[in-house]
Amino acid sequence: MRTDLVSEPGEANRPNEDFAGVGLPASGQGGCVIVLDGVTPPKGGTGCLHSVPWFTARLGGALTELTVSGRDLTLPEILSRAIARTAEAHVQTCELSHPRTPQATVALARWSADAVEYLVLSDAALLLTAPDGTVTPVLDDRLARLPRSALATDALVDADLRNKEGGFFTAAADPSVAARAVSGTAPRGAVRALAALTDGATRWTEKFHEGDWTALFGMVEKEGARALVDRVRELETADREERAFLRRSKTHDDATVVYVEL
Repeated sequence: MRTDLVSEPGEANRPNEDFAGVGLPASGQGGCVIVLDGVTPPKGGTGCLHSVPWFTARLGGALTELTVSGRDLTLPEILSRAIARTAEAHVQTCELSHPRTPQATVALARWSADAVEYLVLSDAALLLTAPDGTVTPVLDDRLARLPRSALATDALVDADLRNKEGGFFTAAADPSVAARAVSGTAPRGAVRALAALTDGATRWTEKFHEGDWTALFGMVEKEGARALVDRVRELETADREERAFLRRSKTHDDATVVYVEL
């Protein structure tokens, strides 16, 4: 088994709000990948005393422990329990009903001798590659399908779309959103390798249109996770002035890539 992990902040003077982890049980019969992308709040209150990195560290830690040890639990059940556990850690001090309470997008994968389980919530991405090289993206595209007019301001998004029916869902303080995740199972023999990425890394495909998911996976497999992040940084810098691709997005975003050969 081979793994490759890169996680880099968008700006050197800001903390990385992503979380990434790989769990390999001592039995050697399986493992897991956890990738979280903390949602940067706009300026103003969030109702919480804690930072986004505080939240992603605790949610990521809970997911790692539960995914490795809770073999009797499905991934949606694991995500639900991890959200509940994280909420309990600050419910006494923070207003968890605030729409901007710390939250994250999620990509999870877990494999055993027989199966590969997967889960994606919001705009993280999970790529599964078959022995013949076919790449299957697992995506939660609800946010991408919303009209740009509905996303015009943070106030509109928070009032009408964030963690609401007809909008999109993130892992925040409500365990029930785990049931909204895109999840499933594939036979172990049908998956040769996988990659989990935050949207700061998938910009290569989704914003800059440099290649499709198969091309992106091929770059990571052949050149490494660092090559993808470096290429994204070059494209971001080139687009800084014209904003032809980035438009209203931040110039540099936290970028995380985890690659695993099963």
